[in-house]
Amino acid sequence: MKTMKKYLITCLPLLIMLLSFGSCSKDEEMTDARITYYVQFEIQGSNFVELPVGTNYTDAGCKATWNGEDYTSKITVTGLDKIDKNVPGLYDVTYSATNPEGFTTSVTRTVAVCDPSITDDITGNYVTVNGTKRVREGTETPYPKFKVNIEKKAPGLFYVDDMLGGYYAQKVGYGETTAMKGYIQLHADGTITACSGYVENWGDSYTAFTDGKWDSGTGEITWDVTYAKMHFIVVLNK
Repeated sequence: MKTMKKYLITCLPLLIMLLSFGSCSKDEEMTDARITYYVQFEIQGSNFVELPVGTNYTDAGCKATWNGEDYTSKITVTGLDKIDKNVPGLYDVTYSATNPEGFTTSVTRTVAVCDPSITDDITGNYVTVNGTKRVREGTETPYPKFKVNIEKKAPGLFYVDDMLGGYYAQKVGYGETTAMKGYIQLHADGTITACSGYVENWGDSYTAFTDGKWDSGTGEITWDVTYAKMHFIVVLNK
């Protein structure tokens, strides 16, 4: 018993020292905690601007603050040089800035170069119908009854959730990332041209978009997308 008491008395200072060290370490960890302030943006004007074809674009700019301080002068603007006033489409203008700790944040304004005279709206939930097929090295693979959604973004400009008509995303079953999402332009005579198209899963786009048209009488939409050396002839109806 005496031996045990002697052992405890001998070890007690060491135990106190270890507990004190652990407490100090925790205190140091707490006091070393940092708060990161990110750059905050305030786009001047609208986040979405409709620009009639042929009209010069003047950017309204953007303001920024960091930790309550004006940070506007530190903004980097990209995309302005990509806007073509003569080519209908959607163009992004991005404002970005990096805080003193090296963290970059950004916001984006979309500029829609469009033709205000186009009042027809082909927005809707469509399905592929007979005539929809993939043509690969002369072999045709029909694929009707798959869903395609079209949404108006500006006069004559429409977003398509799968320009391939659901071939890979729905028919083959590869999933949403294999859909070719993009934008199309509806013209006054009912013809349709492509503005852009992109397949996230494979990181590529079409090589050609031809024979696009909308029949105002029947509501039928057709186009031919050349992708990966294959033709995807899409026929849509509601």
